[in-house]
Amino acid sequence: MPEPMAEGTAHRFEVRTTAESHFSWVRTRLSLERTLMSWVRTAISLIGFGFTIVQFFHYLGTRSAMKPALLPEAPRYFGLALIGTGIIALAISVWQYWWSIGYLKGAPFDSIAAARTDKMHTPILAVCFVLLLIGLFAFVGVLARAV
Repeated sequence: MPEPMAEGTAHRFEVRTTAESHFSWVRTRLSLERTLMSWVRTAISLIGFGFTIVQFFHYLGTRSAMKPALLPEAPRYFGLALIGTGIIALAISVWQYWWSIGYLKGAPFDSIAAARTDKMHTPILAVCFVLLLIGLFAFVGVLARAV
C-alpha cells in the first residue's frame, strides 16, 4: 500500500513508472483526440445545418409563389444561432483539449509520458482552426447579407 503523501504535496496520487502506467497515459491521450474529433463532427454539423437552413429558406422565398412567411427573418436567425453554436462549441472543445494535454504533460506524469523532449503535433488542431475560420466566415457572410 502506498504511503500517504506529505502535507503540502501538490499531487493527490503517486504515479508509478511502469509499462501499464505508460500505456494508460497513451490511451488517455488518444481518448482526448477522439473526444476532440467528436466535437469537430458536431461543429461541422451545426455550422453546415445553419448555413443550409439560411440558404434553403432564402432560395424558397425567392422562387416560391406562396404567401409570404409570417416571420421571414426567423430562418436567418435560427441559422445564425446554429452557426454560432458550432463555433463556440469548437472553441470550447479546443480549449478543453489544450488544458487536458497540458495536464497530461505536467509534472506528475513526466516519468510515464515521455513527452518532454518530443513535441507531438496533431493534425486535428489544424482542422479545428480551419473549421473555426470557415465558421466565422459563414457567420459573417450570413449576418452581412441583406435579405
